[in-house]
Amino acid sequence: MNALKKVEQTRTSSDFAKFLHDKATWVRQQTLEIHKLAPETRVASSLSPVEIFSALYYGEVASYKPSIPFWEGRDRVVISKGHGSLSMYPILADLGFFEMSELKKVCTKGSFLGGIPDPIIPGYETVNGSLGHGVGVGCGMATALKTLGKNNKVFVITGDGELHEGSIWEGLMFASHHQLDNLNLIVDHNKKCMLGETKNILGLGPLIDKFKAFGLLVEVVDGHDVMACQAALLKMKNLNTGKPKALIAETVKGKGAPQLESNPMCHVTGLKAVEVDEILKRNS
Repeated sequence: MNALKKVEQTRTSSDFAKFLHDKATWVRQQTLEIHKLAPETRVASSLSPVEIFSALYYGEVASYKPSIPFWEGRDRVVISKGHGSLSMYPILADLGFFEMSELKKVCTKGSFLGGIPDPIIPGYETVNGSLGHGVGVGCGMATALKTLGKNNKVFVITGDGELHEGSIWEGLMFASHHQLDNLNLIVDHNKKCMLGETKNILGLGPLIDKFKAFGLLVEVVDGHDVMACQAALLKMKNLNTGKPKALIAETVKGKGAPQLESNPMCHVTGLKAVEVDEILKRNS
């Protein structure tokens, strides 16, 4: 059954929480399977936002139409940490944006699914390579939508290491000044960047106070509790108070792969095929 139909059927069911949990578990497994086939992908960065993406797409938060990727009524989802969105591929395939068989071709010649995604992939809005641009792009989208009188929302997913980029904060100043309450920033706060722990590279604390000082409404959530993520995202989407919003999702980089979780350099560390098999077997 197409996952979109399953979402619709589960909408009023008491097992919605189980549905979301099962989907997130499946997405994490699929992410590992893809990395096994394409070891050049950034797997640790892609494992931490699994529940965020699952809540956003399976939890009836973002509006979309897989059959019409650029449907005018869609919410805009800008994945600024593009290298860390391998876990989006199985979600988009599962929902019908493209065939599931494409997941076997990631990073192969002729495939549109690369290690760094771009708009050639159905379901992606923007180029997601150089970090720090997503907030500015999201601000442009949010401004255009407001100017046109549209109710569509904009979600921008960044990593916390990405917050080292000054362009992020320029964008947030712009969003606050122009009262872009249709802009929703989601921070995958896994506390590690390319060179190690963020606190040792360039500390971000106190992050909540920084966002508030820039005029944002802020909430913190357990980024691996898919139901908590879903509730927080839905709340953000429906808030219209004249202020942009930020959700700090507390996550673990490499979640589900112990050898990555404990490695401060996991951003640039991959898994061997046998390691992936061991993780999948242990969690089956």
